[in-house]
Amino acid sequence: MSQIPEDLRFAESHEWARLEPDGTVTVGISDHAQRALGDVVFVELAEVGRVFAVGDAAGVVESVKAASDIYSPVSGKVTMINEELSDSPELLNEEPYDSWIFKLKPSDKSELNALLDAAGYKAAIGE
Repeated sequence: MSQIPEDLRFAESHEWARLEPDGTVTVGISDHAQRALGDVVFVELAEVGRVFAVGDAAGVVESVKAASDIYSPVSGKVTMINEELSDSPELLNEEPYDSWIFKLKPSDKSELNALLDAAGYKAAIGE
């Protein structure tokens, strides 16, 4: 069974989002997603300053099995990327909820309400 933290929101495309105290949103991929991908070998990170709408492709995670787009779960401007993933992409497998991919300043925080809560995500992935 996948780990599904109660404090996160989830996109049906398996990204998680956490609203931070400073108003930014941290984004990563779920435990379920990293298990489905297998061993992650490369992460293509978004550019700082790039603006995304909900559902825009914001990067790529490549594993030994496949490459998968990472989608922005909310609209906003990228303020930070996790540079550590460039040298250690396997962190997404080891610590999927600590190994974030990017942070953004959301255009509309209410978009988080459209994402699944932990129980909804658990049901969506059939667990």
